[in-house]
Amino acid sequence: MKNMLWLALAALLTVTVGCGQQGVRDDASLPPPPMDDSSVISTPDDGTGDTSGQQMVETPEPAFDPECPPPCEFRRDAINDPSSALAEKIIYFDFDQSTIRDQYVDLIAAHGRYLATYGEVKVRLEGHADERGSREYNIALGEGRGLSVRRQLLLQGVDADQMEVISYGEELPAALGQSEEAWQQNRRVEIVYQ
Repeated sequence: MKNMLWLALAALLTVTVGCGQQGVRDDASLPPPPMDDSSVISTPDDGTGDTSGQQMVETPEPAFDPECPPPCEFRRDAINDPSSALAEKIIYFDFDQSTIRDQYVDLIAAHGRYLATYGEVKVRLEGHADERGSREYNIALGEGRGLSVRRQLLLQGVDADQMEVISYGEELPAALGQSEEAWQQNRRVEIVYQ
């Protein structure tokens, strides 16, 4: 019994020392799987030291998409996940401008990385304007806003064939009313995944 205890201790020490060594692992780019109660080995404590009846619970597989090998930033279904960086799909603009605000650069970059990863995914960039200005002017302004977002996505490696720009001008307002609050919500580009 004493010899088995020493052998078990030596094996544990060997595993512990081996895990502590620095080096490159094949799975170094994978995040560690989340720890929960389902990955713990249950050992009965009947006082005899016999562990032959112990139960092993299968460790859950890491959550990554096989179509996107590590280091993959987004799962395939990330565009439908409300907690994902891709949950926000609207870029707002200043009055009479098609220049992208600094606050939206990272958002557009995240969508760009997703689209570059999944080259078969297509988006429609829908440009909008508030009601001020002529109908023709607002159609052109909405298109300019959509093209600004498109240029930023191209810089992220998105293929031009993945994107379509459509301008609705003032025709589909997000908010009704003639206030700055309503107009602000209408000056936008919506990223619509198809």
